[in-house]
Amino acid sequence: MALMRYGPRSTFATLPDLDVFSNRLSRAFGNAWDAPEPSGSWIPAVNVEEAADELLLTAELPGMRDEDVNVDIENNILTIRGEKREEREEKDEKHKFHVLERRYGSFHRAFTLPRSVQADAIEADFSGGVLTVRMPKAAEAKSRAIAITGESK
Repeated sequence: MALMRYGPRSTFATLPDLDVFSNRLSRAFGNAWDAPEPSGSWIPAVNVEEAADELLLTAELPGMRDEDVNVDIENNILTIRGEKREEREEKDEKHKFHVLERRYGSFHRAFTLPRSVQADAIEADFSGGVLTVRMPKAAEAKSRAIAITGESK
């Protein structure tokens, strides 16, 4: 199976020799050096599983509704995009936020599908903050036993 993840960025920490360098910079500049995404955007966590007859992609989209998420396929690339709107509201000077760790904004994930997936049969479901995309395999991609014929003595 050759499902490839879209990766718009790279980090120094991916190289083992530079990991010490990255850790020192993180201590000097705070967590901004290790930030996995630019500020104002976020990247949902995704799992991809393979079964005998399908690939299953699940994405965590907490606090979102199905109308805020789009799933498209074009040129054998599956794209998931959406926007999580901020719910923060400061009413007056006495009501302030001190910690803001939740991520908001738009996201975009793209995956190159293997040729074994039937693109016209892909289905998506959104329930409980989890997007599930079922990608059935083509019949020729499924394993099967081959009968051996030959001469018997």
